[in-house]
Amino acid sequence: MDRYVTGDVIRRLRESKKMTQDELAEKLYVSSKAVSKWETGNGYPDISLLEPLAKALDISVIELLSGNHIQNQNKTANMAKGKLYVCPVCGNVIQATGEAVISCCGITLPPLESEEADEDHQIHVEIVEDEYYVSICHPMTKNHFISFLSATSDMGTQLVKLYPEGSAEARFKINRVKTLYAYCNRHGLFRLKL
Repeated sequence: MDRYVTGDVIRRLRESKKMTQDELAEKLYVSSKAVSKWETGNGYPDISLLEPLAKALDISVIELLSGNHIQNQNKTANMAKGKLYVCPVCGNVIQATGEAVISCCGITLPPLESEEADEDHQIHVEIVEDEYYVSICHPMTKNHFISFLSATSDMGTQLVKLYPEGSAEARFKINRVKTLYAYCNRHGLFRLKL
């Protein structure tokens, strides 16, 4: 493991809870000397203590290991401020409506950063009755394909999962859609603002 909980993280989180080293030690059934060693970098908590330590500090184990306490800044749950995550191992697509620590297949996933659609990832849109017909002229092979198309409004996200050797097209209800996204498994997330 190349990243492990550091003493500085434990101290910072403990102090933010207004807890003494003795109080934390009591919750974990360890000595206050052990907590002091962790916080000064002279030792690490045993791996079996990670879950109880995270619980005592009122955060998740993932947050404890990353050193960040995640607080959702998207209090109004505006779907346009949501984030998308894609697992590089299994291809799972995960959406969060705000800040989150997302893990899949044992990997902590970073949120996708979108770019304006380039020449090779042009998102084409036609209006057909009350829907957007969205397509991309893009290879759809097992090694290089559009993994999903999505349409985001302030009310929600419509997402269509695509598969290799299929076609890169989908239909979305027009209702308040502001942005269309296309995710290429090799080049990342592309957007088209409407």
